[in-house]
Amino acid sequence: LYTVEHGFPHQPSALGFSPSLQLLAIGTRSGAIKLYGAPGVEFMGLHEENAAVTQVHFLPHQVELVTLLDDNSLHMWTLRAHKGLSELLEIGRFTLTGPPGTVYLTPFLRITNKVDAPSPPFLFSLAPSCIPLLIVFLALTSSVPDDYIGRRNLEHVEALQENPVNPNQVVIGYGRGLMVIWDLETQRAVQNLIFLMVRMKSCMMYIILSCLALFLNFVHEADNELPLFFAGHFPCKAISKIVQLPTANGPPFLVFSGGMPRASYGDRHCISVIHSKTHVALDFTSRIIDFFVIRDGPHALVVLVEEELVVIDLQTEGWPVIQTPYLVPLHSSAITCSHHVSSIPLKLWERVIAAGELQLTHYSKKPWPITGGQNLAPDPPQRDLLLTGHEDGTVRFWDASGVCLYPMYKLSTAGVFHTDTDPNDNMNQGTEGEWPPFRKVGCFDPYSDDPRLGIQKIHLCKYSGYLIVAGTAGQILVLELNDEEAEQTVEAKVVDLLQGQEGFRWKGHTRLDVREEPVLFPPGFQPFALVQCQPPAVVTALTLHSEWKLVAFGTSHGFGLYDYQQKNNVFVKCTLNPSDQLAMEGPLSRVKSIKKSLRQSFRRIRRSRVSLRKHHVNNAAKLQEANARLEAELAEMELAPVQRKIEARSSDDSFTGLVRTLYFADTFLSDSSHNTPSLWAGTNGGSVFAYMLRLPPVEHRTDEPITAHPAKEIQLMHRAPVVGIVVLDGHGAPLPEPLEVAHDLSRSPDMQGSHHLLVVSEEQFKVFTLPKVSAKMKLKLTAIDGSRVRRVGVAWFGSSRSEDYGESGLVVLTNQGDVHVVSLPSVKMQVQYPCIRREDVSGIASCVFTKHGQGFYLISPSEFERFSLSTRCLVEPRCLVELPAHSASPTQHRPQPDGATSLINSNLERLTGLPVCQLSAPIVTADTPTSAIVQAENLSCVCHMAVFTKQSSPGMIFITSI
Repeated sequence: LYTVEHGFPHQPSALGFSPSLQLLAIGTRSGAIKLYGAPGVEFMGLHEENAAVTQVHFLPHQVELVTLLDDNSLHMWTLRAHKGLSELLEIGRFTLTGPPGTVYLTPFLRITNKVDAPSPPFLFSLAPSCIPLLIVFLALTSSVPDDYIGRRNLEHVEALQENPVNPNQVVIGYGRGLMVIWDLETQRAVQNLIFLMVRMKSCMMYIILSCLALFLNFVHEADNELPLFFAGHFPCKAISKIVQLPTANGPPFLVFSGGMPRASYGDRHCISVIHSKTHVALDFTSRIIDFFVIRDGPHALVVLVEEELVVIDLQTEGWPVIQTPYLVPLHSSAITCSHHVSSIPLKLWERVIAAGELQLTHYSKKPWPITGGQNLAPDPPQRDLLLTGHEDGTVRFWDASGVCLYPMYKLSTAGVFHTDTDPNDNMNQGTEGEWPPFRKVGCFDPYSDDPRLGIQKIHLCKYSGYLIVAGTAGQILVLELNDEEAEQTVEAKVVDLLQGQEGFRWKGHTRLDVREEPVLFPPGFQPFALVQCQPPAVVTALTLHSEWKLVAFGTSHGFGLYDYQQKNNVFVKCTLNPSDQLAMEGPLSRVKSIKKSLRQSFRRIRRSRVSLRKHHVNNAAKLQEANARLEAELAEMELAPVQRKIEARSSDDSFTGLVRTLYFADTFLSDSSHNTPSLWAGTNGGSVFAYMLRLPPVEHRTDEPITAHPAKEIQLMHRAPVVGIVVLDGHGAPLPEPLEVAHDLSRSPDMQGSHHLLVVSEEQFKVFTLPKVSAKMKLKLTAIDGSRVRRVGVAWFGSSRSEDYGESGLVVLTNQGDVHVVSLPSVKMQVQYPCIRREDVSGIASCVFTKHGQGFYLISPSEFERFSLSTRCLVEPRCLVELPAHSASPTQHRPQPDGATSLINSNLERLTGLPVCQLSAPIVTADTPTSAIVQAENLSCVCHMAVFTKQSSPGMIFITSI
């Protein structure tokens, strides 16, 4: 059922990168681990433990990686080839156990970031001979200078790092500014470095130069002086990570996170990049998780922040951002609605891409730098678009044809209206002379200038290029695709949905003010007509018929029809019930008034008293009559599923006039011999309205008005909300989309046989004959399993064996999160799948179906889950990751001989005189001896494990190669 996840991982917590495999790994707080390579190369794994991933490390020159969770558990993963494709599998795990105060180092590879405990370390390296090397605590303390203020208490270990030139040397960084460079062979301190930043009142950063310096860089010559770099004259925030990168010709790059002046810029999330005289403070809108640099050149800086992934091109002047082909933050502004369009014509596709490319001029021209793996998925058979509406009034177009949800084009509707934002403002502009020199990067901007701009409904005609968007304040914009920029004025047509009814007063937000002056619109979709509903309530239903040039819209007060060719309103129908007082409160009020609640309570009490009095009248006679009727029914009853008793909803319920669905159809309304255009509307109170439309001839279309007349009205018995309307032709197939037949992409509907009307309510599916509108059949849902319909769509299910055969079906999502497929025209339940957790209300509300049996829903504010109900239309990652040709074969693990573990423990206890806690993993050896805290590219080691003693002080660390 599930195929792939699109978007940016929710709540990322760790970042990893493999230079040899060219793979990027992201861990999340929910325990997910996701790997990304070249576009289309994606892998996902999920830890069984509900714990956050704190670190991710790739094993050098291998297709394996290790994750560390915040519950002290370690997990090893591998990319194993199976039937020509790679899959991410967990192949081992263990947990570091110990009492409170026990210190654990990160067990694997490159960097041990922090140890938050007061224990000084003892470092061991277990070679294949199982002889440990010991860094004695007394030797460490004896090497500390006498004038060091924390000599008696070395504080906690902040970081450990190997010497990239000499792997036998390790640097240990303590909390009070002491760094000790320790030689593992001679077992002595090579040099001590004391940083007195805690004593200083200004922000200083000490840079220790070396050819391959990293965080906590190593000093090779004792007489080297430490140059100082002043980043300001005020106390600053901590520098959490620093990287220095050499260049082939010229000075090195220096990249570090943090270090901003605390008083002025303490709330900024910054990474500073310094190269020669160029200095830029990259300012992000969310907290920085981690970063790394692709070292070829260096080529690019990859930064993972809480809400997006940003890649900076370090080889192009100005250091521009590289456009990401995946991991794009869908929630750069909160998603408010979605719309999917299948099988986009090539001409429209190319025009949208061309308009989108004009918006990318400030991005780097360099290709995506992460290129690992091979994408073996076949080319998508069709071009699909996913349109998302956002809270800031933007509509984003996404290429949803394949595994990567690639951004194509962004439309903004805010320029049509007066808002608090100056259109000349540029978020990337910095103040001249400001220090540090900030530059805004990233596209995540969760703040909306005006919540009324939010997009609520979208409809795109892929044949004509017309786009309709509707917003929170009752605004409906009609746009057309233009390849050139144009300056024009958008006039608003105000439509009164109350039709002058008295006694109602709108208490919600006001409508948006339209700009009266001409507005310059860039190439792309440009608005040319605007409909403003009054009252300015949220638009709840929207549909477009581009062949007739008509737009239908609905709110909680009624619905209307607009002719965008003549820019004139055709008709308005008010569906407001006199008891719908809440419909006048606006979108922020969703609770009943105390007066109405008391009135309904007294009515229930009166009804119960009347029923009790009637119950005692002639009770015996009624009981005998009921028993006789029941026996007769039981004798004739066939075996049927148990049905629940569903109480009819009261007409006094709130929002009964809210329009839930609108539908255009060319069908039979007046008689069975003449078909006519029609508009159908379904409301929250179970009502269906049908209007007959009379269109003038094509030659008089621009002169003569369109007229509409009420034709039919249906009131469902249980007054359940109507969520879908479909008209079936003489063959029982749904009517084709507008202009679909004209483009020879669908056969003409059968107008010889009788048409049927399918009304989908929250509780059941009911079929009516046309034009008489008499009930023919129905399928109950709520009465059977208690669920209610939340989303419905018509899909085409093609056969996986025959290209020419397929069937239409109704795809239904219920409030329980189950997906049902209902056959057409027989209206019988075919299959049922559990899809979304029923507790995930936002996920159910965000679901959108495609025309070929697929669906999307939000699993988080930044991620879409894609699922498929069709075996023929399936989008999923199919990729292969192989070791580079120059890489060595994976190291073969060999178990230790019997008694090896006890031998190691006894040796450690003999050397330290302290009891050793149980090792948390089997003792294994590698082909090459390894050193403590080592992860060098020129070593063929696999990984290391660090184990501490049970003693919290002084404590020790055992480093084992596994």
